[in-house]
Amino acid sequence: MQYILHTPLTKADLAPLKAGDTVLLSGVVYTARDAAHARMMELLDKGEPLPFPVEGAAVYYVGPTPERPGCAIGAAGPTTSGRMDAYTPRLLDLGLACMIGKGKRSEAVKQSVVKNSAVYLAAIGGAGALMAGSVQSCEVIAWPDLGCEAVRKLVVKDFPLTVLLDTHGGDLYQSGPAAYLASREHQA
Repeated sequence: MQYILHTPLTKADLAPLKAGDTVLLSGVVYTARDAAHARMMELLDKGEPLPFPVEGAAVYYVGPTPERPGCAIGAAGPTTSGRMDAYTPRLLDLGLACMIGKGKRSEAVKQSVVKNSAVYLAAIGGAGALMAGSVQSCEVIAWPDLGCEAVRKLVVKDFPLTVLLDTHGGDLYQSGPAAYLASREHQA
């Protein structure tokens, strides 16, 4: 199935999604990679607020290239999400609703996704220019010294994504290969 979603996201928005579904996401998406996640943990440890409202938010693991003339952003392909696994359960417990990236996640992240009724969505790896086409505006909101890893506020329209982990424990990295193998057996 395909779903059209707008941020901020609610548990009711995410409940129907199943691993393998596609999503067209619109609204505000924040960018954050390894260095930004480490700094966010430092803020939380000090009892200070994060640079964006985390409740219902979507975070895209991306370090975009500089924008070209007439474009809001440069290439914006996903980075490997596993590098954020150590930080993710804490953010999910604070209300983070959606993570966008590529690659498998740890068992702790998968359990936290289910516990918090969140989702993990895949952006198309290797298609940074395509992904950038959905970005209408881009603004650095925290830590410009991090360069491409600075936290940015993106406004996106019809950002094309695929559900990897759903609120019910579905994992496309498990169900996808199993469905493929089952279809091959039926063809034989």
